[in-house]
Amino acid sequence: MTWLPSGLRGRLVITFLLVAVTASAVVAGLGYQIVRRGLLDRAERGVVADVRETLSRTPLPIGVSDVVWPSDATVTEDDLGQVVQALEAPERTVIVTYGELLRTSPGFLFTLADLPSGLRERAAGGRLVYQRALLRRRPWLIVATQIQRESGQGVMRPTGLTAYVFVPLSEEDAVLSRLRTALAQAGGITLVLALTLALLSARRVLLPVRRLGAAARALGSGDLRVRLPVRGRDELAELTATFNETAAALEETVGELRTLESMSRRFVADVSHELRTPLTAMTAVTDMLSEDAENLPDDAGEAVRIVVREIGRLRVLVEHLIEISKLDAGAATLHRETVDVGDALADCLEMRGWADRVKLTVPLGLAFSLDIRRFDVIVANLVGNALNHGAPPVVVTARVRVRPDASRGLEVTVRDHGTGIPEHALPHVFERFYKAGADRARSVGSGLGLAIARANAELHDGSVTAERREPGTLFRLWIPTP
Repeated sequence: MTWLPSGLRGRLVITFLLVAVTASAVVAGLGYQIVRRGLLDRAERGVVADVRETLSRTPLPIGVSDVVWPSDATVTEDDLGQVVQALEAPERTVIVTYGELLRTSPGFLFTLADLPSGLRERAAGGRLVYQRALLRRRPWLIVATQIQRESGQGVMRPTGLTAYVFVPLSEEDAVLSRLRTALAQAGGITLVLALTLALLSARRVLLPVRRLGAAARALGSGDLRVRLPVRGRDELAELTATFNETAAALEETVGELRTLESMSRRFVADVSHELRTPLTAMTAVTDMLSEDAENLPDDAGEAVRIVVREIGRLRVLVEHLIEISKLDAGAATLHRETVDVGDALADCLEMRGWADRVKLTVPLGLAFSLDIRRFDVIVANLVGNALNHGAPPVVVTARVRVRPDASRGLEVTVRDHGTGIPEHALPHVFERFYKAGADRARSVGSGLGLAIARANAELHDGSVTAERREPGTLFRLWIPTP
């Protein structure tokens, strides 16, 4: 029988107990700060009281009046030395000033330049002030005051003498150092104990969670048969059972969807193939009718031209549907070979009668490894889109380029100079059956050309993007070096 609770709530209680370890560390830190403040405050009070008492009983030089003034020439450095000697103690440094005169302790460590900013100004107000500072990498307490004496009329008046006493805080710093060491050692022991407890608890508490995470990742990657054993009767056991039920329901639903999708793809492919035969016969008939369309009456001739045009659209649509069916079914394969890019682009344009409508710019001898048939499909769709929906001149360029990320590949751009694709339509132009405007609803295109171009580019591990230009639209094909 284990001493750990079997419920998730009990395990969370153990986790919160670990938080108590952190809280104890915070308390230790606060305790250190309280001890430090009390120790330094006591040292400051002792030093200030000692300096004040020493000054109160130290005889001062008397000038021409009952109070010394900075203009009194009877005060000498020896007089200042007496004040310094009265304030001296082991390891102390004393500086006494009187007008332009200055006297320091023998073997002095500090000068007036070492005083913290603002301390001299505060001492000039007649009050005894003090401040801690780190000098020569050691902590010091600096006490500063302008010495005052009671005049013959009983009024406290400044004497013109200013004393600065540098008192080391080495003993206090050593005590605090020992305290820090003790707290660090106690913290280390607490950390080891807390870490041991955390590891033991985490192993027991998080193991089911890790199993659920791994199963969820497997489910997300497509393994719909993943299931987990249900152990115990706690909350995690209930969660595991729920996960298994969800996975089973998801497997059933996805199976039905895959079946429907497969049937849909097979239906489209079958219909497209079945339409090819009648379309071939209809195309042959319409070719003969189109030759005599000019000799027919106006209404009959227009009807013949409409039939020819619509049969042409239907033929393009069927060809594109067959291509899309192959891509969706994963039957499309890539057959790379090294080809002359300029010749491939020229053949594509010439075969479709576009050579005189498109300006082609390609470096001589530009060779690249690609699937020539699929490259031809990509370029034909991009150029056809530019000719049908853009405006001349249509410019096609090709070059080998190195991107900022150091990737090298073939870049082909197709640009027209028409009104351009609207900004809101740019993210959707490669979607199937998407047409950018109402004026394109009855265009000669099938709405699949750009989708087929992108799919063939992705077969090359490349991409196709569309960008607005002023004027026109720029399509950019990128095929990385294999």
